[in-house]
Amino acid sequence: MAILRILTRRVFIILNIVTVILFLLACANSFLAPGKLWLIALLGLFFPLLLLLLVCFFVVGIFLPGWRRWSLLSLVALIIGWSNIHSFLALHPGREFTAQKTPGSLRIMTWNIRSFDEFTTRKRGASGNREKMLTFIASQHADVLCLQEFFNSHFPADSCGIPYIQERLHFPYYFFSRDYVYGGGKYEAGVLIFSRYPIVDTMVMAYTRPGGFHSTESLIAANIHAGKDTIRVYTTHLQSVLFQQKDFHDLEIIKNVDDSILTASRAIAKKLGYAFRHRGEQASEVRAQLDKSPYPGIICGDFNDVPNSYTYYTIRKDWQDAFLQKGFGIGRTYKFISPTLRIDYILASRAFSVLQCRKFSLPWSDHNPVIADLQLSQ
Repeated sequence: MAILRILTRRVFIILNIVTVILFLLACANSFLAPGKLWLIALLGLFFPLLLLLLVCFFVVGIFLPGWRRWSLLSLVALIIGWSNIHSFLALHPGREFTAQKTPGSLRIMTWNIRSFDEFTTRKRGASGNREKMLTFIASQHADVLCLQEFFNSHFPADSCGIPYIQERLHFPYYFFSRDYVYGGGKYEAGVLIFSRYPIVDTMVMAYTRPGGFHSTESLIAANIHAGKDTIRVYTTHLQSVLFQQKDFHDLEIIKNVDDSILTASRAIAKKLGYAFRHRGEQASEVRAQLDKSPYPGIICGDFNDVPNSYTYYTIRKDWQDAFLQKGFGIGRTYKFISPTLRIDYILASRAFSVLQCRKFSLPWSDHNPVIADLQLSQ
């Protein structure tokens, strides 16, 4: 019995130390550029699990005599990683999102709509979700709407065309990146900003596409004249992992520990490493543009990275994360792979006050929309 107690204690200590090391490495993602260190960046995806394990080690150890000094090790790691914990978890319970906007506020909505889910649903032989998505967008009465993976058709009969949305949703002003053109110019795809207020100037910055990959959509900005003020709104869609159906199958192999786990793991790791590296470079480009803004700024979009990542910290810098300011919980915005992936954001410069923010859980895209009400500070 004494031998079992000693063995259990040693296992506890070893696992505790290993978890602390991995947790702190995951926290280091916030300032380590993921060039050659992308394996450390990969730990960021496991940050929620490492956090949970660390809390468990602390709680268990604090109640067991002789183990308490080791639980303090977990506590110290939690204190060191508080900035990452706070970025991962919003702590504002009980705040209801109200449909009524505060006078003088600006409602921002961002959503990766996956081409209104038309192509995905058609492949399954089902009716599209475009009408449901448009109806939801209309019901939120956003002043500025930022969409990623927007698909535009120049055929007048198509309800995915920009003129149709302008008329139906009452957004007279827009700016579209047109990153990809198909069918001899009849179809286009990219990121888009719709606005109820006049757009007085625009900017587009295309990212490099190494290796010929269709890696991403551009960073675009619109100077919007809202009332007496001019603000600059950015939206972008950073480097995707580019998972195909085979990759999701490989993830299932890894989960089920099949015989081909090594091959599957290598394939997934290669794509993750590629994405981490290029997102880090893109994040630096984005931050440089934000620093140049002569107006109060807002950036929203699909960053394809989690809140404790180099990408997120580089872009956010000293700006405010609307969800952290007024939301509660994890705020998952991407529906697959993990239940903890918040990769879609609304960030605002310090010139704004965040009045409210909500992430909606909807079934029509692989991403969930995020909405925030902002107001310029007096």
